[in-house]
Amino acid sequence: MTAPDPAGAGRRLVSRVGGGAADFARGVAGGVRWPEHRVRAVQRRTLWTLVVTQSLGGLGSTIGIAVAALLAVQISGRTALGGLAQTCQVLGAAVGAFVLAHLMGRWGRRRGLLLGYLIGAAGAGLCVVAGAVGSFGTLLVGACLLGATTAANGLSRYAATDLAAPRRRARALSTVMWATTVGAVAGPNLTGVAGRLAHRLDLPRLTGPFLVALVGMVLAGAVIAFFLRPDPLLVAREAALGGRPVGRPSGTNWARVLRVAREHPGVAAGAAGLALGHAVMVSVMVMTPVHMSEGHAGLELIGIVISVHVLGMYAFSPVVGWAADRFGRPSVLMAGSVVFLVALLLAGTSPMGASWRIGIGLFLLGLGWSLCTVSASALLSESAPAAVRTDVQGAADLVMGLVAAAAGALAGLIVGVLDYAALALFAGLLAAGVATAGELARRTTRPAGPVEGEPAT
Repeated sequence: MTAPDPAGAGRRLVSRVGGGAADFARGVAGGVRWPEHRVRAVQRRTLWTLVVTQSLGGLGSTIGIAVAALLAVQISGRTALGGLAQTCQVLGAAVGAFVLAHLMGRWGRRRGLLLGYLIGAAGAGLCVVAGAVGSFGTLLVGACLLGATTAANGLSRYAATDLAAPRRRARALSTVMWATTVGAVAGPNLTGVAGRLAHRLDLPRLTGPFLVALVGMVLAGAVIAFFLRPDPLLVAREAALGGRPVGRPSGTNWARVLRVAREHPGVAAGAAGLALGHAVMVSVMVMTPVHMSEGHAGLELIGIVISVHVLGMYAFSPVVGWAADRFGRPSVLMAGSVVFLVALLLAGTSPMGASWRIGIGLFLLGLGWSLCTVSASALLSESAPAAVRTDVQGAADLVMGLVAAAAGALAGLIVGVLDYAALALFAGLLAAGVATAGELARRTTRPAGPVEGEPAT
């Protein structure tokens, strides 16, 4: 009978939480407090908690998508300003992602996510006030704060990978993204009902979706506060280092991130894929309600098209995650660029109002986004060293949001000066950049696998 091998158990444990040889040595010296079966139990609890909060948070963050541009046009009276509300939400999500990720590096995932949902709920309330008093400035401020929920939803996908086995990271990440389908698809379909509710409360119809969003965000925050215990990020660190805090490299956050991006090509490729893929999706999606409305499509029909788009974004995430684990992150990232181009061809040639091309095009636009986001997020997370991983994740989401915000603002100008087809052509150029990022990742990175040559589980 062979004697137990605590060192071997330690290596396997550290392999699963993303540590390295040096981390393993410190963990054994300090006494690893989290055996493998407990880590797995925490991962299961984390995934279930995140699934529930993503359903509620998805409802809160997407129900306003179908009407944000319309409310902006209604208040301002100018079509060219229609994209600004959504652009501010994207901008708020970008800044929020960086700030919340930095706080998570210090406090853990639970406090950061809770703060994001509460700030988003406050933003939804301001959007209701803006519609009631007709203040365009208040609407933009509310949309910025609303972006904090989008940031929290996005950072949840990284929380799913904190304790995931190396060859299941993309699937864990995509499972949490898939959960957004429940609220995200239901949200735009509730625009009609929410509008009637607002009318009964003597509020403008377009403020109704933001009332529903507020409720969803508060509920998501409550679930995080009570059930995301223990914190997966803190458990991962404690398991790897025997309770010792993770050492932080010197320099400012941005200096560390830029240094990591230079030294690890997978980080640069993942960040580029995230940013450009998100810009393609946002630039087209934000102006689609306006394009349809100008063709006399009703609010309910616009909500259905946006729901179909969101269905493409999230419903097939588990399949996308499996493909990213099976065929590699670069291959799936490049496949996303191809799907984007087909989507833009269909949507860009669609007439104003309702048509089958706009519906299928928006669905494929969402699917292309899913392919890019799952693969690029997994590539980014596993390429970044553990000590700076949250900083890298937050910085990548910040860049993603800033690029998408710029694309969304430019989209309103392109449609206002030219037309929707010209917007699709512009987005096609961004999709070509996604393919370039995928090729860079293919040439410079290796497939995901366990640390120190351990077999995958």
